[in-house]
Amino acid sequence: MSSEWTANLPEAAAAYLEGRRLDEVECIISDLPGIARGKAVPASKFARQAYFHLPDSIFFQTITGEWGEAAGEEGFIERDMILKPDMSTASAAPWTGDWTLQIIHDAYDRHGDPIEYAPRNVLKRVVKLYEEQGWEPIVAPEMEFFIVARNLDPAKDIEPMMGRSGRPAAARQAYSMTAVDEFGPVIDDIYDFAEAQGFEIDGITQEGGAGQLEINLRHGDPVKLADEVFYFKRLIREAALRHDCFATFMAKPIADEPGSAMHIHHSVMDKETGRNIFSGPQGGETDAFYHFIGGLQTHLPAAVAVMAPYVNSYRRYVRDHAAPINLEWGRDNRTTGIRIPLSGPESRRVENRLAGMDCNPYLGIAASLACGYLGLMEERRPSKQFRGDAYEGEGDIPRVLGSALELWDEAEALHQVMGPDFARVYSIVKRAEYEEFLSVISPWEREHLLLNV
Repeated sequence: MSSEWTANLPEAAAAYLEGRRLDEVECIISDLPGIARGKAVPASKFARQAYFHLPDSIFFQTITGEWGEAAGEEGFIERDMILKPDMSTASAAPWTGDWTLQIIHDAYDRHGDPIEYAPRNVLKRVVKLYEEQGWEPIVAPEMEFFIVARNLDPAKDIEPMMGRSGRPAAARQAYSMTAVDEFGPVIDDIYDFAEAQGFEIDGITQEGGAGQLEINLRHGDPVKLADEVFYFKRLIREAALRHDCFATFMAKPIADEPGSAMHIHHSVMDKETGRNIFSGPQGGETDAFYHFIGGLQTHLPAAVAVMAPYVNSYRRYVRDHAAPINLEWGRDNRTTGIRIPLSGPESRRVENRLAGMDCNPYLGIAASLACGYLGLMEERRPSKQFRGDAYEGEGDIPRVLGSALELWDEAEALHQVMGPDFARVYSIVKRAEYEEFLSVISPWEREHLLLNV
């Protein structure tokens, strides 16, 4: 490899290419749903380019490929963005037929300013607000997903995949090693791909749903962890396809089964001392700890529109199905929306259990951190700690996307933290998706209303 830029690759990417000739570079960026957009270019061309262009309209595209209202307006000008590589994100694409690297890019306008509604820029904006206060936010995401049988007919129910035993994956086998072994070949490829990409998996477990797995990532910098989740979704899908099955990150792919969450653990460090601001000198809980929880309780209802971005997302918030229905907080209590895991003072953290695995990782983490930041700045006090089964209480989070979007549109404080232009674009795209959903007549309606009303 003669190109100068390859000398500064991350360790895993350099090891992947050692003794080999790099063929291609995938220049990618996350759109609002979290889909990788970009261009694949020959390595020789990438070595000569400092940036490339994509139209800003990619951020107005809905999950179905339609366009949000602004992109269809007569006055809308589709401008080219300048996309510059972040070389620290260079990572192998080990499932490809040749030697390929993926590199995440950041979006700027022609004046060199960050595009405010690019998801990675939204997260960077929120992290910067913490840094301006002398804080360093730390997160640890947990990824839940299902391995399912190939499904080529949208009208057909999603079914669990066949395991090594030749039997369909079984439900209600949480933490079963036998159940994990059923997916052995797929999991082996996930580990191999992750190792080639330099990602450290903290563990893989079987969850409660049929064919549902969870991957935990080690805690660290929010942008770096969001990059990893963004990459992981792609590598997991590719690993599943190798074994004639699908990996899905839908929040609720199978009726009567638990949904898939992206639980987010947060702590905040003092940059000067390196101490966790949630713990005092004697190890006790600080005002900052309670203010962070208060911020989540106050602002999460409006942020749910970002953490639960699709109509399917709200099917996950069901009593007694391992998903929260309210914003109570409790210690080591998985029925509450906000959980305080067991830990020592140095690793005291707050877990947000509302985010679905279908959310864009940059936006889900940004929204969660934004709520905590507002709590710290506003010195919010949380409600009294909840003890017992929170499913016995009342729900206090939106139950449908339309209601969530109404709360989002009114959340001026969140808009200022995450970016007013992002808030505007996000609302446009999500309302377009919601209107499109409402125009579809479901099988339930045909079955029960066609001849009965």
